[in-house]
Amino acid sequence: MLPYLHIWHLHVPTFGLMLWLAAVTGGFVMDRCFRRERIEADAVGMVAVAVVMGIVGAKLWHVLDTPSEFREIGWRVLWDSAGFAWYGGLVFGISALIFQGWRARIGGLRMLDLAAPAAAVGYGIGRIGCFLSGDGCYGIATTLPFPWGMSFPNGIEPTPLGVRVLPTPLYELAGGLLIGWWLWRRLGKPHTTGAILGQYLVLTGLARFLVEFIRRNPKVLWGLSNAQLASAGTVVAGIALLWWVAKRAATGSAGAGKVAGKVA
Repeated sequence: MLPYLHIWHLHVPTFGLMLWLAAVTGGFVMDRCFRRERIEADAVGMVAVAVVMGIVGAKLWHVLDTPSEFREIGWRVLWDSAGFAWYGGLVFGISALIFQGWRARIGGLRMLDLAAPAAAVGYGIGRIGCFLSGDGCYGIATTLPFPWGMSFPNGIEPTPLGVRVLPTPLYELAGGLLIGWWLWRRLGKPHTTGAILGQYLVLTGLARFLVEFIRRNPKVLWGLSNAQLASAGTVVAGIALLWWVAKRAATGSAGAGKVAGKVA
């Protein structure tokens, strides 16, 4: 793999490069969403703030999730190029978007609807960085030939010599792009506020839950990993939100069905 790009005397980490590309792509997608809904706000700036907060949250969640690493290398874990927990980024990123949506008078829930396609696409592109850097986000060992089975001998966390593993970051790339495409289409059609976010939570939680079965993460409870437990909670939250949104729409609550002038 290619953990670093060597350009003259510069050593550019591919993970950071793909993280930047994910942020740029997410900003572009969200800007398109704003334009389609005729919203006069700085979508790119909002994405930038959410990305920074997401990185902070991803690092903090990683430290809490793997305290042994913190005990081993101390506070250096906070600025190490590896070790980001997606759910920490999700929580902090969502919080930042809600606050910005409130400040821009878009509304927190509607803001998250608008950001959902960008979040899905950005997550998928970010996984390319995991793949290129070989940061350990591999699947389980396999005897399948290339490209279904790959070796990462030069990764940040190299695989044993001659051992092939499932390239799960590529599966997550495909899943993120597919989910983003679906949410983009749904966002362009009449829907109740919160419905797009609910679908995002269900779909992305389910995708992560399933891919964890073939990843190397340790099991902590009922044969499930930490990420799977968090994914199950995400799916439940998404289902609950969809139920609440449908109930509000059915009872005709004031403003419940309005999204950029559209009524479900």
